[in-house]
Order: sequence, then structure tokens, then C-alpha cells
Amino acid sequence: MNIENFTISERIVSPSYIRQGSQARRSHEHLIRQLLEQGKCPEQGWSESTVELFLNELAVMDSNNFLGNCGVGEREGRVASSLVAKRHYRLIHGIGRSGDIAAVQPKAAGSSLLNKLTNSIVLDILKISGLQSVVSCFVVPMATGMTLTLCFLTLRHRRPKARYIIWPRIDQKSCFKSMITAGFKPVVVENILEGDELRTDLKAVERKIEELGTDNVLCVHSTTSCFAPRVPDRLEELATMCAEYNIPHIVNNAYGVQSSKCMHLIQQGARVGRIDAVVQSLDKNFMVPVGGAIVAGFDESFIQEISRMYPGRASASPSQDLIITLLSLGTSGYKKLISERKEMYSYLAQELSKLAEVHGERLLHTPHNPISLAMSLDCLQAHRDNAVTQLGSMLFTRQVSGARVVSLGNEQAVSGHMFRGFMSHSDVYPCPYLNAASAMGITKEDVTLFIKRLDKCLKSLRKCADVAIICETPLLPASQEDSGEE
Repeated sequence: MNIENFTISERIVSPSYIRQGSQARRSHEHLIRQLLEQGKCPEQGWSESTVELFLNELAVMDSNNFLGNCGVGEREGRVASSLVAKRHYRLIHGIGRSGDIAAVQPKAAGSSLLNKLTNSIVLDILKISGLQSVVSCFVVPMATGMTLTLCFLTLRHRRPKARYIIWPRIDQKSCFKSMITAGFKPVVVENILEGDELRTDLKAVERKIEELGTDNVLCVHSTTSCFAPRVPDRLEELATMCAEYNIPHIVNNAYGVQSSKCMHLIQQGARVGRIDAVVQSLDKNFMVPVGGAIVAGFDESFIQEISRMYPGRASASPSQDLIITLLSLGTSGYKKLISERKEMYSYLAQELSKLAEVHGERLLHTPHNPISLAMSLDCLQAHRDNAVTQLGSMLFTRQVSGARVVSLGNEQAVSGHMFRGFMSHSDVYPCPYLNAASAMGITKEDVTLFIKRLDKCLKSLRKCADVAIICETPLLPASQEDSGEE
């Protein structure tokens, strides 16, 4: 409805009513105009009606929704199922063109506008979250691992002689396979144990650079968010080292946007040294479906180079999910989620520490990890050999998801490389342990129920172990039993 249509409507319905409806419409349009003018996430979240109006306005700008459109190409935005069309708000053409995921499509102005606005809003959110000096970013419809691969493939053109990627160890298969898939040889640098924490061995990283030669090293691949007792890499020191040796630096910030500490580490690293690109997951940081990531950086030309490396068009679903979510939350809503997550981290640490003490265990001291916690399982293992792995199974069958139980001595081959002590980020960590994380969206009820179920599982395992000990104890002869009673 435009002004002309509202004026005509006054002939049909009372003008006062039409004017009221027109004012209501303008309030929605005002919010949309602010978004177009500023390219930033709104302070207060939009209502669903405003978000849907905005998406429908974008959809009618795409050629597949033109009245009387005659399409004779191989890609015309045709969809067989009306349910699928509704799911995507009839934004069918995707984003980008064959040569650049960030390029504008001539026959999909609405989808192109959605893509540009999403990237602009995300840049705003990254700055609010702590990356004040970030200059460019884009959403890519791939999860974190494949997005890291895209970054490494882009660097290949800049460093054609390079064969190696130096990687402080983090026991997540996708991180390791991202380097293998890109055609490079990961050089695994073992972490060093400081108290309970596993931290970056800076001297070992530097030795590897000097042994291999700078021209042969594609980049240093560091990590922020991770499972305790592994903690974020020493980004400032690594960034300084990369600047000194003129080696690129790619940061895996998978679920670090939700942590001000992780974002501060990246910001400081970029300030004092070199960080070329930072990759973060959409689902973990923004509570949207799996399948998208953000590539961000401090050099606009390099980030654009990565976007041009993506072959062909791409799905708009991750961008669409993200812009809907951020418009619905607003900056105030997103900040609230981050604040609540931080509060729940303290609550989870407090409750897990209490429970550990009751069962003769302890909460591992990992102050440099702002998201994940770990509780020792020494006493549990002492009661029975398979009790640690059994705990993991028990928690899963009792609908506790996300908790990781790490036993000692695991070996795992990943793309030809044998990891000792796999899942513990170390060849030989001193004790078995259980992981729990305070991630975006966690509630107090989640923590309380987890602690309750964990307590029941530990008591059940202890009881079973005690019964087993009694059963294995040989019976005394009758004469000795009598003398014992005396």
C-alpha cells in the first residue's frame, strides 16, 4: 500500500480509520528506512510483523516473483513445493554470482539487498562484541571447518611455495581436516601444561617456523573457543610472532563471539601484531540452524579476496536466518543473551565445584577459558576401570547433551595422523575429566537439571562399584567368621 492507494481507500472506508492504518504502516516503514540508511542492527528488536513485511518487500524485487515474468534460463527461481517457497519467503535465487559470493545478481535485487544488509549488520554486531577495529566481513553458507578451508585456499595464491600450516593442538576433527582438505600438511604443536590448563607452547611454534622456513609456512592456525582444560591460544604473542616473520595468521573463533574475553584477545592480537582472518560459527554464536559461518578481518582487500574464492552462487538460508534473528533481537536483546551466558558460567562453575567436592573430585582450575569447564574424574576411575566411559553413556541416555567425558589413553587416527590422548588436547593429561559449557542460550534450569542428573549418575556408578567390590571379596572360613564376631 502506497500513499495513492491509501487515498483511494478513503473512498471505501472512513478516512479517519484509513489514516490510522496508514500511520501504523509508516511506523513499520520507518524502521526499515533506518536499517537501509544506517546498515546497523537496531537497538530494539523488531516485531515479527515488521520482519515479515521487510522480507516480503525484498521478495517482490526478485524476478521469480515478478507478475508476468517469462523465464527461459536454466536458473529462474522455480520451486515445486509451495511449502518450500514459504519457508524461504520466496527468496529463491540465493546470493552472489558465479565469480563472487558478494556480487549483486541483476535478476535478484531483493536477495542481493538482503545479503548486503546481513553482512553490514553482522559487522556492527562484531564491533559491539569487542572487535572494534574489524573492517570487513561476510556470511558464507558453510560451517566452520569448510570456511577455514576456504581461507587456506585463498592464502595458497599468495604463498604458492607454502606446504605447512602450524597448528597448536586442539582436539576437534573439523579443525584438523580443514587443513588436510585444503591440501596442506598440518604441523601439530603440542600444548604445555600450566597448572590444570593446556596453553600455547610459543617457543615450539617459533622453532617450527625456523625449522620449516617462512616461505614454506602458509600460516599459523590458532584457536580461541575450546573445551577446557585447553584454553584460548596466546593470540597476542602469536600475532606478534606472525608479524615478525611475515607469516599469515588465521584464527578459529568458532564460538568466541559470545565471549568478550575471546573477542578482546583477537582485538589485541590485531592491534599488536598480525591477524589476517577470523572465522566464527553462526549456530553457536547466534542461535540459528547449523550451516553458516562468518569470515571477518582487518584488511578489507583480503576478506574480499576470500569471498571471490568461493565458487558459484550460494544458499541465502544462513544469511536469511541470521538477519531475521538479529532484527528480532536487536542489539539490546543480543547483549542480554551475552550477559546471561556469562552469569550462567559463574553459576555452572559454582554448582559443578560443589558437586565435585561431594564426590571426591575437583573443578579443574582453568581461568583462561571463559566458556568451558572441566571436573576431574580421578575418584570415579579409581573405583572401576570403565566407569568414566560408562558415565558418558549414562548422561546421554538421561538426555544430557553436550557434556563430554574424556578418559585417559585414547588414540585416534584423523586423516592419517595419530593423536595420543585424543579429546584431551594432550598426549598425556594427568587425569580423566568431564566437560560442560556455558554457551549462548543456556538457562539456569539447564544447569540445575544437569547437576541433578550428573549427581544421580555418579551415585549410581559408585553404588555399582561398591557392590562389585563386595562380590569380588572371598568369603572367610566359618571358624574365622566366628572368631571375628568374638
